[in-house]
Formats: sequence, structure tokens, C-alpha cells
Amino acid sequence: MKAVLCKAWGPPDSLSLETLPDLTPGDGEVVIDVKAAGVNFPDVLIIQNKYQAKPELPFSPGSELAGVVNAVGAGVTHVKPGDKVIAYLGNGAFATQAKAPAKAVVPMPPGIDFDVAAAFTLTYGTSHHAVVDRGELKAGETMLVLGAAGGVGLAAIEIGKAIGARVIAAASTDEKLAVCKEHGADAVINYTTEDLRERIKALTDGKGPDVIYDPVGGIYAEPAFRSIAWRGRYLVVGFANGEIPKIPLNL
Repeated sequence: MKAVLCKAWGPPDSLSLETLPDLTPGDGEVVIDVKAAGVNFPDVLIIQNKYQAKPELPFSPGSELAGVVNAVGAGVTHVKPGDKVIAYLGNGAFATQAKAPAKAVVPMPPGIDFDVAAAFTLTYGTSHHAVVDRGELKAGETMLVLGAAGGVGLAAIEIGKAIGARVIAAASTDEKLAVCKEHGADAVINYTTEDLRERIKALTDGKGPDVIYDPVGGIYAEPAFRSIAWRGRYLVVGFANGEIPKIPLNL
């Protein structure tokens, strides 16, 4: 098998492509021939030792994949060799073979391509946990999504609309906002050309959003937080901006 390896902390161009022995499953494990792997923002952080998960060197990055089962270990009954599957791993997806615990492997739905399936678990898993479990968004409520054109942002828009909420998407360009509307956003805000607080106020008749989904951080966090509805929920998803915002505690 071939694998992309991180042998020392650094940027993506420091990774190497190496030939390694083929994998063998242990008890409760599944070996998968990888057809596609999702690339996510945490992958770039992990290889630079800037993420909360810190694997031992060397390792193959990549946390999600889609492929075909090559072999299964003892006790694995829900998938078999030849099955198309999706898997979520801590690391190891950037390789021609990957090994995963059986509980992290699910059959791939029919009619879906490997590349689409490979990009599903992290973005939609993150956004479903945030919007449904933590934000408890309900039909008829309003959710504001910052950084809405990114992977988790688009997933949040779709999940919010599936729940029956009104979704306002905020992003940095009109092109990005057009993509957000294609994914179901009811209204949009360009926060580089518009006043974020004033637009939120106008779009919510002064009430503010019930849920704010923030994967960005930085300078837009505080004005968004100041605009939140009574008993609103602010979801801190990540800091793609690079800056962890400091919110005045009196708010």
C-alpha cells in the first residue's frame, strides 16, 4: 500500500508519499481499500501540531474516507469484503488502504459517489451535533450561520432548512453567498460590505437569531453575539479566522 506520511510537524508540502506493508484487520476491525478521502481544516492543523488531537509521529493524516471493504476481523458482521463503506478515523485516510474499528464503518448508501460519501462524516457530523444536539434548533426559529460557504457552514444551512428553520447565511463575498442560497439559505449578509449588526436587525425585525453558528471566530463574533435573540444559543464551532474572540462577560 501507499500512504501520505507526516514524519515531522510542518505544512502540507512537508508530507511524503511512502510504500508500506498492506494492512491486516485485528478483532473488531475493518481494512478498507480507499477510493476517496475528505480533506478538512483540522487535517492542516494536525500535521503542524496545532490541534487538540496529537498523534505520534509518523502517521498518515486524513480522518474520513469512502472505499471498498478489503477484509474484516473477528466479530465484524455488519459489513463484508466487497461492500462499499464510509469510515471516520482519527487519522490514516490519506492512503490506498486504511484500518478502522468496526463501529466507525457504515455501509455507503446506494446512488452516491465515493467522493461525495468521503466528505460527509466530518462536516455533517459536526453540524448535526452543533445545530440539533447543542443548539436545539426548532422549526420556525431563525439561525444565523457565519462563514456559511465553508463545508460545515453549508451543512448547517441544509440541516437548519431540514428542521424547518429560517436560515440567514453570512460570508465574505457575493459569490460565496450565491452558493449559500443554492444550498437553501433564506437570506444572506456580506459582512465585508454590510454592517453585520444592522443587517441582522433588519432581517429579524429587531429580534435577532435564535441560534448563531460560528465556525470563524475573529472580529464578527462579538457583533453577532450582541445581536442574538433572547434565550438564544451561540455555537462555538471553530476559529477558521485564526483569532479566538474575547467576549465581554457582561454580555
